[in-house]
Amino acid sequence: MKRFFQSVERDQSFKKMTIKPPNDAAAGAAAAAPEPPVDGDDAWREPSKFMSWNANSLLLRLKKNREELMGLVQRLDPDIIAIQEVRIPAAGRKGEPKNQGDIKDDTNVAREDKQIVTRAFSALPLSNYRVWWSLSENKYGGTALLVKKRFNPVSITFSLDAGTNKHETDGRVVLAEFQSFSLLNTYVPNNGWKDDEQGFQRRQKWDQRMLDFVSRSSKKPLIWCGDLNVSHEEIDVSHPQFFQNARLPGYMPPNSEDLGQPGFTAAERQRFSKLLKLGDLVDSYRWLHKEQEFDCGFTWSGHPVGKYHGKRMRIDYFLLSRQLLPHLTSSDIHGHGIEMEGFYGSDHCPITMELSPVSFSQGKPKDCIDGII
Repeated sequence: MKRFFQSVERDQSFKKMTIKPPNDAAAGAAAAAPEPPVDGDDAWREPSKFMSWNANSLLLRLKKNREELMGLVQRLDPDIIAIQEVRIPAAGRKGEPKNQGDIKDDTNVAREDKQIVTRAFSALPLSNYRVWWSLSENKYGGTALLVKKRFNPVSITFSLDAGTNKHETDGRVVLAEFQSFSLLNTYVPNNGWKDDEQGFQRRQKWDQRMLDFVSRSSKKPLIWCGDLNVSHEEIDVSHPQFFQNARLPGYMPPNSEDLGQPGFTAAERQRFSKLLKLGDLVDSYRWLHKEQEFDCGFTWSGHPVGKYHGKRMRIDYFLLSRQLLPHLTSSDIHGHGIEMEGFYGSDHCPITMELSPVSFSQGKPKDCIDGII
């Protein structure tokens, strides 16, 4: 979500884990060969444990919250980690084309920052993952996808558009295809407060492109995760009336459906409903958690000082194709309370989803029929 407040650093821990690092330059390459089957299992297994987090600057988290972050990954032990808003600039000199798959290192400050990231990804538990970056040209936006080295993606791309491996502006997309499903990690543009090119119009164009994306026929189910910058229903915000009536002082949107807090306008929520319906996608958290959990049912929290104190929204999701529902075992939010426990310095907390494992024997999914689980 667009930053309106300073981040607050808190501490909390979870589960257990094991992992291994990325190659800084390997951003757009296909994954390396998978490791041999473990524990005598002769079947290949797909990733089944997923984590997503808007880090509100992964670089800052590695500087200020590294130990807590490493402990979090160690305990949760995800097979895939999707990160949004990494806020690490792409490689390339000023005025030259940027390499959005690699980290900037052409200045002393940039080299120091890259070294911080490289060291973190060279140490356990992060060293058990390969990482693919889609970075912005400046310190804004950007996404990353970390995949345990035992898993072998069929392909990794960086755009919503078919047939291209170009990166999205601001590095907003990493799309990974596996044998049994595709996983889309996005940092969705904030709606903003105004009807201009950086506000409503930009978000409308993005939502239309997402409609086109989910409409394209695919034999594989989709998992779509990340900071989607929308609270779908009233149950997804702590104070519905407050967010519905929020406005930019001195400005009234031309259309009433655009009035309100970015992420909770009627227009955004309607378009999100259309996306879910057209893509036959299910909100995994709401599927398993029908009632509002006021202490731990939100993923973004406002600054603890001022009018946004205690105001919270659920804008981070794991959506999945309906045919994956029989495999859904858990979908959880790992932060809670207005004091932002479990947010690890960000204004978003991590979320996780787990599926019952899908096995492959001789390269063919055991649980699939005609390519669909």
